[in-house]
Parts: sequence; structure tokens; C-alpha cells
Amino acid sequence: MSESGAVTQAVWTNWSGKLRAPDGATIHHVRSEADAAALAAATGAAGRRLRVAGAGHSHMPLVPTDGVIADLSGLSGVISTDAATGRAWVWAGTPIHALGRPLHEAGLALANQGDIDRQAIGGATATGTHGTGRTLRNLSSAVVGARLALASGELVDVSATERPELFPAVRLHLGAVGIVTRLELQLRPAFRLREQGFVAPLAEVIDRFDELATANRHAELFWYPTRDRAVVKVIDETDDEPEYPLGPEGRRCAWSYEVLPSHRDWRHSEIEYSVPAEAGPVCFAAIRELLARDFPTMGWPVEYRTLAADDVWLSTAYERPTVTISLHLPAADDDGPLFRAAEAVFRDHDGRPHWAKVHHLDGRSLAAIHPAWDQWWAVRDSMDPAGTFLNDHLQAVRP
Repeated sequence: MSESGAVTQAVWTNWSGKLRAPDGATIHHVRSEADAAALAAATGAAGRRLRVAGAGHSHMPLVPTDGVIADLSGLSGVISTDAATGRAWVWAGTPIHALGRPLHEAGLALANQGDIDRQAIGGATATGTHGTGRTLRNLSSAVVGARLALASGELVDVSATERPELFPAVRLHLGAVGIVTRLELQLRPAFRLREQGFVAPLAEVIDRFDELATANRHAELFWYPTRDRAVVKVIDETDDEPEYPLGPEGRRCAWSYEVLPSHRDWRHSEIEYSVPAEAGPVCFAAIRELLARDFPTMGWPVEYRTLAADDVWLSTAYERPTVTISLHLPAADDDGPLFRAAEAVFRDHDGRPHWAKVHHLDGRSLAAIHPAWDQWWAVRDSMDPAGTFLNDHLQAVRP
């Protein structure tokens, strides 16, 4: 479709292997913003659909299309940093793990990140990916600017001061507004963390988890139902010097980008819902009852984390402090029975599903739980009235 991009007929699958693009899809490897703009214009003019692929860590069919899949892995790296403002421009295809060192060398760091750092920063911000911490927000909230190619072929910059009417929809955009080529992130000075972990029966930690979450910068637990034990991690800032070689998870002390990620290579599917913080304990208790009653052999961990409220329109923590609860199963398993049953519990507790993890909600249900749903779609449709950047999944939930 353009001179600089390479077009292939290779099959696209997500990280777990459960999602696959339909036959007929083409993959276009984007290596310049000029190519991204030309690709957007040509795809729209041809009446085809265009979706952008990051690292494929989404468990929802956000990427699959029988049109064009834009691979942005060729747009990777830190473009510029500004120590005075604590901001940096980065290419959207940059894996999160590739941001740590160059930002550190500029004296900067992400304020927080998840325990998987294989995702592209463009995909992670597009779906509201997050870590844990009662005072810490998701990655989308760190977006203060973006450049994107619209279906018209126009390259536009958006922020709170440039095209501000578009900015709220672009911060968490589900890949539905254009090809986001670069992001401006609000960062903080580089910092060190000390991580501590322990294993205990769930009964010994669940009643004091609120205390742990308040007393520590980060706190999370993984509960293993069949053994009824919890693996707990707490992480705090420290002035201690890094300890190399890095210890195992639960006993690390180093710079933030070295401590926050963990190795999570087992292929799985996952459902995660965010519930109001005050509903977290009772929702978790209901999930425990569900598993004990209907899924007594489920041995994969249930994760419990905290997240601060934010002002990002489609964020699962929009305008409310949040607890996130997630369940996992091997990728080869049929996750339908367990995930649908858990989803019913989450919905009983005013839950909002993670955009990149399994859920079964239709557009009406999503509109009911996201106060800014109609505003987001209005802005999205103004940027892409023909729906070039939608696929079957997004079209199905469109108002």
C-alpha cells in the first residue's frame, strides 16, 4: 500500500494463541509516520478496516479484522525527554521493557507499570493497562499528548491544549480513533524500590490486606484456591543501593523498572473486573464462594490489586478508587463456564471489565457502567465517521 511499509499475508494471532485474524487479513509493517498516514488514507479509500497490533497481549478480539493489521513494532524507542517537565515522547510500538533503561538514563521513570512489561506502550495505554497501588493510576492516565494518523491521511497532534476536544478519547482509545504513532508521557524522577514477599494462608492476610495496601506503595496478592494460600507482595520506595544480581521475585531491590516486572510466560486466558474499592472485599468473598461451590478444582491464581481513581473517560477506575480482581486459566482450557460465572459476580458488585481481558458485555451493558461512553463514541465517530478503525467486535458494541 506504500513504498516504505512491508505487506505480508502472515497469520496474526495473539500472545496466548486463542485469537486469530480471519483469512484475508494483511499485515502491514509500519516504519514511519508518513507510511502510517498513507496507509490510513489508502485503507479508508478502499473501504477496508484497519486495526493496529501491539504485542498481542489482549485476550479480547480488539485486533482481528479481515482488513489490514498495522504492526507498529518498527516505531520503537524514546524520541525525546524533558527533565524540567518530567515528560518524554516515545514511539507507540515501544515495548514497555524497552522504555526502562533509556528513561532511566534521562533521570526519569514511569510512575507505575504492570507486572508484565512485554506489551507495546501504545497497546497498554489504549486499553487502560495498570499495575497496583492505592495511590497509583493506570498507564492511560500518564498520556499527556499523542500524534495519530486519521483515516483522512492527516497527521494530528492532540493534548489538553492542541485539539483538546479530541484528547479525552485518545488517552484510552481502543485502537479505534486512528493509528497512534507516538505518545507523550508524564513521568517522574527515577526511583528505587524494595520488594518483599511472603506466603501465608489466605485467612491470615485477607482481613489485613487493606492495612497492607495503605501502608505500602504497592500491595497485591495471588490466592491459590485449591491450596487456600496467598502469595503476597509489597513494594516500597527506598534509598538503598540496588542489589545485583537481582534476587527472585519477592526479594528484589533495584530501580523501579527492574523491580516492577515479573516473568509471566505461561500462556493463559484471563478475566479481570474493577469494582469500587469499598466493594472489593465482599466481591472477593463472593468469588471465593463461587469457586468453592462450583469450581472446586480450579487451581490457578486469583489476583487482587488496588488502583487509584482517574479522569480517563473509558478507564475502569474513572472517578472511583478501585479494586481489581482477576482469574486465570490455561490458554488451552475452555474458559467459558468459569469466566461467565465470575462475570455475573463482578456485575453484581458494579464491576467494569478490563478492555484487554475476557468479558461478554454488549454495548448497552458497557454504556450503563461507563459514564462517558456516549461522549467517547461521539468524539471517536467525529474522527473516523466511516468506521475505518473499527472491527466486528467494536462495531457490535457501537451505540
